Amino acid sequence: MGKGNAALNTAMEELMKQAAEVAHHAHDRYSTFKVGAAIQLDNGEVVTGTNVENMSYGLTICAERSALVRAVAKFGNKIRVKAVAITNLNGQDSPPCGACRQVLAEFIDREAPVAFPWQGKIVVVPFSAVLPYPFTLQEKN
Repeated sequence: MGKGNAALNTAMEELMKQAAEVAHHAHDRYSTFKVGAAIQLDNGEVVTGTNVENMSYGLTICAERSALVRAVAKFGNKIRVKAVAITNLNGQDSPPCGACRQVLAEFIDREAPVAFPWQGKIVVVPFSAVLPYPFTLQEKN
């Protein structure tokens, strides 16, 4: 994921900081992989989330979806995501998983910046590079 890697500006640095702070609250008793996400909405609000694991691994919720669900619960289903930052406390690569990419696709602007750790650095790419071909609702005439 690297084409068009934008600089990590001050706003994205702040989102990354908030993502790192919330990662400390992860319920990670099975993987010990602490992930945090911070999403900025078009209303200027920032909502954070962390991974919440479950003994039945398939029921685990990732940090990105955790933040998005909180945003919808607080501000309603008309929210628009303007930026996303994802990090972890394990020093590992952390792009959004496939499920998170598709769920974000419902609410995010295609060119919104997404920042995450990748190969020892933080990359910032537009969401369209993270999920180039999302499932979308086709409007009927």
